[in-house]
Amino acid sequence: MKNLLLSILLIAAATSTNAQSIIKHGRLKVTADGHYLQFEDGTPFFWLGDTGWELFHRLTLQETAAYLENRRQKGFNVIQAALLAEFNGLVKPDQYGQVPLNNLDPTQPNEKYFARVDSIVTLAKQKNMFMGLLPTWGDKVTQLWGEGPVVFNEANAYTYGYFLGRRYERFTNIIWIMGGDRPAQKDSNDWRPIWRAMVKGIKDGTGNKAIFAYHPSGGTYSTSQFLPNEPWLDINMYQSGHGGGHDVPTWALTTRDRNMSPTKPTLDAEPNYEDHPVNPWPTWDPKNGYYDDYDVRKQLYRSVFAGACGVTYGHHTVWQFLSAREVPVNHPKIMDWKEAINRPGAFQAGYLRKLMESRNLLCRVPDTSLILEGQGIKGEHMEAFRAADGRYGMVYLPVGKTITVTTSFVTTKIIKLTWFNPKTGIAQKSTSVKNSGQLTVTPPTTGIGNDWVLVLDASSK
Repeated sequence: MKNLLLSILLIAAATSTNAQSIIKHGRLKVTADGHYLQFEDGTPFFWLGDTGWELFHRLTLQETAAYLENRRQKGFNVIQAALLAEFNGLVKPDQYGQVPLNNLDPTQPNEKYFARVDSIVTLAKQKNMFMGLLPTWGDKVTQLWGEGPVVFNEANAYTYGYFLGRRYERFTNIIWIMGGDRPAQKDSNDWRPIWRAMVKGIKDGTGNKAIFAYHPSGGTYSTSQFLPNEPWLDINMYQSGHGGGHDVPTWALTTRDRNMSPTKPTLDAEPNYEDHPVNPWPTWDPKNGYYDDYDVRKQLYRSVFAGACGVTYGHHTVWQFLSAREVPVNHPKIMDWKEAINRPGAFQAGYLRKLMESRNLLCRVPDTSLILEGQGIKGEHMEAFRAADGRYGMVYLPVGKTITVTTSFVTTKIIKLTWFNPKTGIAQKSTSVKNSGQLTVTPPTTGIGNDWVLVLDASSK
């Protein structure tokens, strides 16, 4: 395995672009206004995540390298993965015959297992990617459902956290994600002390050089609701999930979080997966069909345009890394992850990041009042934002139709108008129009399935 690892790292070093950028920019931090993320040197950071939950448990090093390179090429910069995996991750060995803990004891981590984790975090760093590391899937703290077993208490959670903190202190490309699809408290049960102990261990182990989020269970729950005043929590997360049908109002969840105090960045860490059955938990019966790339695009764009610091894409086959080696979970549509990593939604998620990074990320202000006529509900609900300095604005139309927008926020007498296609990532040729205060426009194509982004730029910028 050492020779394989060396070969993979050498190939990664040769194929990575701008390989020193993560090191050059410093560690990740929250912006001064509390809404977005940036590096220590002020460089903006847009979170485009992928759910690779079972990565450490189910892939070989060679497969991991192929997966990371595929995601890098598509524009993903955060991979969310659990060190202690959900599906029998404490008992069923990884592809090299290793389990993460000896004797199911969090104070006895298996060196051989974590040596491979080291190599994967290193590989991700060479590709300018962050690992959104879950120290454990939530069923090891809060079983409620799933295989478990529960192995954590406050004492061993601190010890395990300290081990992780010391081991990965030197890595600047880690975002620690607690929770793992479980609530921190429910009814009379309160598991927050265990999570706090694990966080304290990581903080102590890193010398307080760590950034934290919490991945909650699905629905309308957000960390802003059940962890509102935790000083360790840097980034709020919610999971709009897969069980609410089409057009769960992820934009409203973003807005709710942005209005909370204290102010923290927020994002949808698990919207509807591409090719996931459209049916509620726990059956996930595919009788109602599957979410497609259009369903995915609508949710990604509307949460981001509502003011999220980024968003996470997911595919129902990829998160579980389904292959002939594994048993399918919850009726996946595509039966091999190597095919699923090239589904349309994955490409289109990357187009969103490119669009957002084409303008000043940190000055954007969510503002649906830009839409004067044409606003809809559910599948037709539009989201919009503008630059605080009036240099540009964008409107996402999930359904192509004629709309009227205000242009009074634009600082120039002439406006450059561009239509951007979220499905193809192609911008139509720009046109210049007089800034009369409002504008009625129709996108190049109309109707359901024809979503567009209207981009308005000050003509001199």
